[in-house]
Amino acid sequence: MESEINLIGRASDDVDSEIYRFVEEALAAGRRFIRIIHGHGTGKLKAAVREALRGHPGIARVEDAPQAQGGAGATVVTLR
Repeated sequence: MESEINLIGRASDDVDSEIYRFVEEALAAGRRFIRIIHGHGTGKLKAAVREALRGHPGIARVEDAPQAQGGAGATVVTLR
């Protein structure tokens, strides 16, 4: 994975701007893939991550990471 951010332990209400900034920096750096680590927990943080990514024009695909890269506890984003 080229670039990642770990949000485990963060409040789901506080991650929107950080995720947006992370995606924008990755796009500016010419990255193709990024990983956002949110853990399993209650699923609230994962839902907040997915909502923050929804509709971003620089994103081609959002999916759970492969099992070896965190599985459902991480989100892999393919950038345009």
